Amino acid sequence: MERPRYHTALIVGAGPGLSASLARLCARAGMAVALAARDTAKLAALSAETNATAHACDARDPQAVAGLFAEVQARHGAPDLVVYNASGRVRGPVEALDPALVREALEVSAFGAFLVAQQAARRMLPKRHGAIALTGATAGVKGFANSSSFALGKFALRGLAQSLARELAPRGIHVAHFVIDGAIRSAGRPEPADAPASLLDPDSIAETYWHVLHQHPSAWSWEAEVRPWVEKF
Repeated sequence: MERPRYHTALIVGAGPGLSASLARLCARAGMAVALAARDTAKLAALSAETNATAHACDARDPQAVAGLFAEVQARHGAPDLVVYNASGRVRGPVEALDPALVREALEVSAFGAFLVAQQAARRMLPKRHGAIALTGATAGVKGFANSSSFALGKFALRGLAQSLARELAPRGIHVAHFVIDGAIRSAGRPEPADAPASLLDPDSIAETYWHVLHQHPSAWSWEAEVRPWVEKF
């Protein structure tokens, strides 16, 4: 069987770092790229660089997500590679957390991912072709103190990915969850001089996504972990 070829990528929760690396990789492969975020102003430079369209969307809102997919489909055709890269977090001891902020974080990390995956699946299933990538974190594998809201969302995201992979893989849709185990290097987070190679390179993470999502159907992975070689786990 021929490896799948994707034509339109939609990255939800787009911004600098990993999302930008993924957008550049897709653009270099000749794909149409759509970027979605609540604040599209931050996407101007990346959109210009990758010839991508920018779309305002609150991933927690079912109507907004449905509208996003309709808009992208009208501009580029139905997306056949969808990446959910949004997450929410409120730090602090459990007794001091604001429940409203925790709910918002959970909705961004998990409920938004469900909404995006649902819209993606509806468009991919008739063709029995497509891929959905969900960006997870260490917090989806083990919960840390003072990070209960992040663990809530990322554990839910991982469960969603596992369920979707079992449901959709036999129907031609590759669902993959990526555990980002460590901090990602960026302009605002340079590598410490006393800890070389301690941060993940976003371009290298993007290459891992690309490899997994282009696996032959006879050997699909539903989950991949990436971490710096010096990271303890």
